[in-house]
Amino acid sequence: MTDMTTLPAMETDDHPTLLIVDDDATFCGVLAGAMTKRGFDVTCAHTVEQALECAEACTPEYAIIDLRLPGTSGLTLVEKLKTLDPGTRIVMLTGYASIATAVEAIKLGATHYLAKPVDIDEIMLAFERTSGDVDVPISAHPLSVNRLEWEYIQRVLTENKGNVSVTARALNMHRRTLQRKLTKNPAKI
Repeated sequence: MTDMTTLPAMETDDHPTLLIVDDDATFCGVLAGAMTKRGFDVTCAHTVEQALECAEACTPEYAIIDLRLPGTSGLTLVEKLKTLDPGTRIVMLTGYASIATAVEAIKLGATHYLAKPVDIDEIMLAFERTSGDVDVPISAHPLSVNRLEWEYIQRVLTENKGNVSVTARALNMHRRTLQRKLTKNPAKI
């Protein structure tokens, strides 16, 4: 395992290369350790800029990207990694899952989208998925009103490229109110 702050490029031996991008250094370290045990050469980055620097030096075969990163969204990184190498298998992780961001991540080239908390086996299975599942279970219950609000806010935020001020105006909502709603965990389904 290497950290972007100590090594500018990924190792290139016979193990598959994996880039983990998450602003939580502890989470990165735990995930990197588990993925190293599974045979990956792992590099960690904590911002989109660090990740791009690393990926340009040595394009990863696999990437695990957090949606919410300081500054720029992880969605930007998905698009840029796919531009560098369309074969990169990307799993997007987030504690702020929404339908809008899941759709955009897949459209931009992510292999899979997982909501935190997640275990290593789920990530490994997500890397292996190459097609959709027609037998995925369909919920018997509609979304709650709070969850619908969260999904709607996320859709409008995505349409406005993450700009909170423009989104607040579009929703006819005070900017601070929107920021408060965005800092809370998503409503339960």
